[in-house]
Amino acid sequence: LKIAIQKSGRLNENSLELLQECGIKIVNTRNSLKTVAKNFPLEVLNLRNSDIPAYVSNGVSDIGIVGENTLLEHHNPLNVIRKLGFGKCRLSLALPKNINYTGIQYFEGKRLATSYPNSLKKFLAEKNINCQIHEISGSVEIAPGIGLADGICDLVESGNTLFMNGLKEVETLFKSEAVLIKNLNLDAEKQAIIDKLLFRIEASLGAKNNKYVVLNAPNENLEKISQLLPGMKSPTIIPLQVAGWSAMHSVIAETDFWNSIEQLKQLGAEGILVMPIEKMIS
Repeated sequence: LKIAIQKSGRLNENSLELLQECGIKIVNTRNSLKTVAKNFPLEVLNLRNSDIPAYVSNGVSDIGIVGENTLLEHHNPLNVIRKLGFGKCRLSLALPKNINYTGIQYFEGKRLATSYPNSLKKFLAEKNINCQIHEISGSVEIAPGIGLADGICDLVESGNTLFMNGLKEVETLFKSEAVLIKNLNLDAEKQAIIDKLLFRIEASLGAKNNKYVVLNAPNENLEKISQLLPGMKSPTIIPLQVAGWSAMHSVIAETDFWNSIEQLKQLGAEGILVMPIEKMIS
């Protein structure tokens, strides 16, 4: 099975880390076009990010890890297997900080610089806005400063780059993250390998998105606490030597962590231990 990943850039390290978390041993050789895994039927192709959709679409690579923003920009006929939770960003419109932005109509007749002309054209057409689009690659944020454009359309992660160049984010076209894509015409043998890989990915990402919780709780509130911590099927409850108390073991979603902890304390839970999970197989 051939998988295409970004040769360098923000998705490279996360892609390799995900494969390694899946137990796949890969020697990271960025200067090589391809690397063969030592303990899994996988060949890693190191490609330019913008080339990955085309390589997967044409069957040169069977699957690939790429940002949704790249996929939407190139409109390749591909199947998105799973969102991967890293490489999160957004494609946004930005203007100089001193501009009094009053709404999307501000961009009528303006000049916009971008590396994502197709996505920008689609967004502006949906809003019935006519703009002059300058397609440039790299350092889009300097365009207003040198007089090339009135504003930009570019990827934003933390917003620090915009701030350092005297810009502010005013509109978001869409949010993006890394996704696993596959060719639409794979045989049963390769699909079987993909299924094995997906099983490992689910176990790895499931562990990242959840925490293992151990706590002591008064017996009269066990039912209410169990509703807060349902676990994968149900929590494990073990009576303590102290009368009227039990220990509870469960799993909690990372996104629900702080709200649930506050509620647990209100229900009398004590000695709450929260631990990372190495792998989680449902």
